[in-house]
Amino acid sequence: MATPLRLQRFAFFALLILAATLLLAACGDDDDDNGGGGDGNLSGTLDIDGSSTVYPISEGVAEEFSREHRDVRITVGFSGTGGGFEKFCNGEIQIADASRPVKQEELDACAEAGIEMTEFEVAIDGLSVVVNPNNDWVTCLTVDQLTQMFGPNSTVETWADVNPEWPDERITFYMPGIDSGTFEYFTETIGGEAGATRTTNIQTSEDDNVLVTGIQGDENAIGYFGYAYYVENQDRVKIVAIDNGSGCVEPNDETVNSGEYAPLSRPLYIYVNNEALREPHVAEFVRFYMTDGRAIIPEIGYVELPDEVYEENLEKIEELAS
Repeated sequence: MATPLRLQRFAFFALLILAATLLLAACGDDDDDNGGGGDGNLSGTLDIDGSSTVYPISEGVAEEFSREHRDVRITVGFSGTGGGFEKFCNGEIQIADASRPVKQEELDACAEAGIEMTEFEVAIDGLSVVVNPNNDWVTCLTVDQLTQMFGPNSTVETWADVNPEWPDERITFYMPGIDSGTFEYFTETIGGEAGATRTTNIQTSEDDNVLVTGIQGDENAIGYFGYAYYVENQDRVKIVAIDNGSGCVEPNDETVNSGEYAPLSRPLYIYVNNEALREPHVAEFVRFYMTDGRAIIPEIGYVELPDEVYEENLEKIEELAS
């Protein structure tokens, strides 16, 4: 038979256990009220894929966002603009990064799958033409010379084919893959039609870092990719100024934003699944992208848009998220 002292101790410990259980339950209710996040904020998953040019922005924004919202798990990939839209229309991702506007056939594919999207312009890029650092003969190319070299009817094989004063050495052309929005923009602007490009002496990759490495290791290389990759690798490749008839101009914040760096300045986008945007963690991420996340854009090497563009983007988010 239990003594009175044992009964008192039993009752005391039972009360402790009951109090702890109630406290944990209350904490759990608080977490549920705040979206289930362990830090009292949001929780959920978010998948982003698409343009390798937009990738550094989305990756940087995701890293900063995750510091404040630890329970939102974000993955960011770069399968190219076309590859991103394919995943987007298959329902595999909620956000598609794009370095060109969505095509009608991509809109149709998404509509057939019951997926609606909203476009958000996020930055401006100065698509950059680069050569090997040891190349001391090319500092500027005209748009006509770029067409002569990269166009679909190109007969250029050596530097001397472009300028007789340049070395009679075979050129290797490093280019993004066909799923890349950078490839489509450059070929349309320089080749006259999206996808129109030379087919010999070429090396392609959807990963711009592979292009950087290839150009760095090949003295007779030339290639192109987004300005941010040049900024990040200035010690590995050499920028080439472009002359569109008004003199040689290098890409930088001022020339890209003013349009002086023509015709290779272009807008960058993200496309968001409208249904996903009604989820609190997705809406908050896109809001962050247009506010605090903007600070990452110049750090990476791209140019911010005017304030009113981001304000319009925020209005779109509020309309769709409500």
